[in-house]
Amino acid sequence: MAVYQQVLTQNGFIDKNDLYYPFEERGLQFGDGIYEVIRIYHGKYYLLNEHVERLYRSAESLKLKLPFQKSEMYVYLDELLEINQISSDAKVYLQATRGSAPRDHVFPDADANLYAYAQDLARPLDKLENGVATITRPDIRWQNCYIKSLNLLPNVMMKQEAKEHGCFETILHRDNVVTECSSSNAYIVKDGTIYTHPETNNILHGCVRLRVKKLVKDLNIPFKEEAFTLSQLHDADEVFLSSSTAEVMPITKVDDTVIQDGTPGKITKAIQQAYEKDAGLR
Repeated sequence: MAVYQQVLTQNGFIDKNDLYYPFEERGLQFGDGIYEVIRIYHGKYYLLNEHVERLYRSAESLKLKLPFQKSEMYVYLDELLEINQISSDAKVYLQATRGSAPRDHVFPDADANLYAYAQDLARPLDKLENGVATITRPDIRWQNCYIKSLNLLPNVMMKQEAKEHGCFETILHRDNVVTECSSSNAYIVKDGTIYTHPETNNILHGCVRLRVKKLVKDLNIPFKEEAFTLSQLHDADEVFLSSSTAEVMPITKVDDTVIQDGTPGKITKAIQQAYEKDAGLR
């Protein structure tokens, strides 16, 4: 995936090769920061408002003062695409930290560090059509998963474990109640109804999750924000996940359990089609 040259920082646009931060940086030393991954289709942002709103909610939760007002952020993010002449499928990674200062647990008297860059990202079409396999593991993360923070080491370890098992994702659970996945939200379908964990501190309030909720309402598919168990997960009629990079991804295998006949279900396919229409892909 190619990274475009021009990067947005709080000091304006610079060449990516000139971007650096001092050794003592809060994001590096404490994971003291937040981030967003924003999807781009055909050179246009998808769910931009949702991502910007979540960025500022995360910042407020961490008492982190961002260097731009929301109105300025929209302008700069649009300029990031224009200055890099992006017309393809891509993503923007945006990160803000509490700044650069001598290492101390107490908040420093320093300005935030912020940067954003664009990177090519093709759609995972084969996986979207055929589905993916997953494993399940206990959710050992902290109690504030609704904040999109840089503290991702447990997520990284569980995503790596999925890869080592030849799987796409790890589905997480607390006391056998499914929360979400290591980098996406999780859903099951049973008897025509979609179930997903309610928006609590234990899950990330996904932007695609929010859009799925709207799309299924338009499709007249029952949608319940109601937690489900591992047993219900393995016994589901359909299972899928959602994220900005995975879109609406069918899950055809959980641990050693093949979901129904091992192919994406009709409700999942209907949501995929609605997503593509909403994103201007069809």
